[in-house]
Formats: sequence, structure tokens, C-alpha cells
Amino acid sequence: MANVTAQMVKELREKTSAGMLDCKKALVATDGDMEAAVTWLREKGIAKAEKKASIVAAEGLCSYVISGNKAVLFELNSQTDFVAQNAKFISLVEEVGSIIINSNATDTDSALAIEKDGKTLSTIILESSGVIGEKISLRRVQVLEKKDSQVFGAYKHMGGRIVTVTVLEGNDEVVAKDIAMHVAALAPKYVSRNDIPADVIEKEREIILATALNENANAPKPKPENIIAEKIVPGRLEKSLKETCLLSQAFVKNPDQTVEAYVNSQKSEVVTFLRLEVGEGIEKVVSDFAAEVAAQSAAFNK
Repeated sequence: MANVTAQMVKELREKTSAGMLDCKKALVATDGDMEAAVTWLREKGIAKAEKKASIVAAEGLCSYVISGNKAVLFELNSQTDFVAQNAKFISLVEEVGSIIINSNATDTDSALAIEKDGKTLSTIILESSGVIGEKISLRRVQVLEKKDSQVFGAYKHMGGRIVTVTVLEGNDEVVAKDIAMHVAALAPKYVSRNDIPADVIEKEREIILATALNENANAPKPKPENIIAEKIVPGRLEKSLKETCLLSQAFVKNPDQTVEAYVNSQKSEVVTFLRLEVGEGIEKVVSDFAAEVAAQSAAFNK
């Protein structure tokens, strides 16, 4: 059995917002496998997948640049929100966007290697870090390309906390921007059910089944397990998958219709989209964690 350390418990707690003791139990039950422990907590109804917004610490801005049939989205991180609002940092964001859009870079590594005036973009950012007084890093770069028959829609929320770019078939930029605003607000993962990988669907089905069986075991009048598997789980799975797909979500500007119904009514079709949010997946350092550990150490070591 793996040795479950306080650091492992802390990491799982930050990923799931579950209690320390529950995190320790999950890690013990899964032999220290972090991903399996997250699933274990979800199955017990203690944590929900990917609800990490409240524990993200990375600051900075996301931005996009569009030129012709090409769009670049990127995230430039700083250590504090104060610096992210600094005029020098904002100017650097604009410079980074200009450099990337005028290159052949398609990801972060190739973007950092771009040369301008004898300096790589990596060096330009490093030198700016020295001037601004905080560590600054280019974390993500993504590129979208469209056809002449297609249109971009772009939206920036809170000055760059969230940016989205959509590609729609058709020539209606208003509709494309509406969908970009929706993507910013509801954060879908896929365009439609057909885009969800089979292994993702199966894992979600297994989690929902385990959750339902746990609930059933504690119910005053448990149902037969075949009823759970054949009737309850499929309904929950379908609802969960719909919530992750853009076209099946209720349109943010008119919840009485789906996004698919809206774009169809405008004679448009969603091709794809990208969404970046500052600090996604970077966990915040919990300032009072040491005090919490001390307060619960007796229980933790049982």
C-alpha cells in the first residue's frame, strides 16, 4: 500500500474541495492513485469533477488576435491580479499577441521560440518580468483556422479573465459572437454528443452507476440493482452529457431554446470553438492550510 502523505492529501483536497479526512480515505482506498481518488470521491458524492474555480491561484490575462482566417488564443500569467491590471503587462499581452499571430507558431513551445529583432519571445517575456517585477509566463497558445465560407465569433470577459473564439459556417458575425458569449458563460467541453470520446462516456457512466448504487444502498427502500442500471443511470448519464455539449445547452440569451435551435433558426452551423480562462487547472496555495493541518492532526493520524 502506498504511503499517503500530508502533501498528497493537500493536493487532492485542492483538486476536489473535499475534507481532509475524506481525502485521506480516498487515497488509502486507491493506493495513492490521485486520479482514482478523485473518482472515488465523486462516486461517494463528496466531490464533483472539475469544480476548481474557487481554488485557482494563477493570475494574468487571456487574449485573442484574429487576422484573416486565423485566430490565436493565449494565456499570459502573472503572480498577482494587481500586476495583471498594470499598463506594462497589458502592453506586453498586446505585443505577445502581435508576435504570435504573425508567425507560424501553433503551440506554446513554438511560440516561445519565435524570434523578433534578434530575441526569442521567451527572452522578451523574461526581460519584461524583470521590468514589471513579477514572474510572467506564457502558459498556453492555441490556434484556430477557418474557411472563407466560415466566420469567427470572439468574446472577451472581464478584460481577459475568459476569452472565447467560435467558428460558424455561414456569414453571420452576430450569431458567431452570441455563441462565443454563451461559451464564455456556460463553458461547454464539446460541440455535440458525437464529439465526446467513447472512453469519456464510459467513465462517466461508471461514476454515475457507482454513485447511484451508493445512494440506493442507503435508501430506506432500496430498488433492485437492475432498475438502477437500466433506468436511472441512463437518464442521469444523458443529462450529464447534454450539460457538457454546446448544442444541447439552453441558450444563455434565451433559455427557452437550445443553442442548436438558435443557430438553426439563423441558418448557421457551429463548427468548433476554443475557450481559455485564466488559471484553469492551477491550484491555489491555501494560506491557512498549515493551521488546518495542526488543528486536525490528531484525527488525521488515527
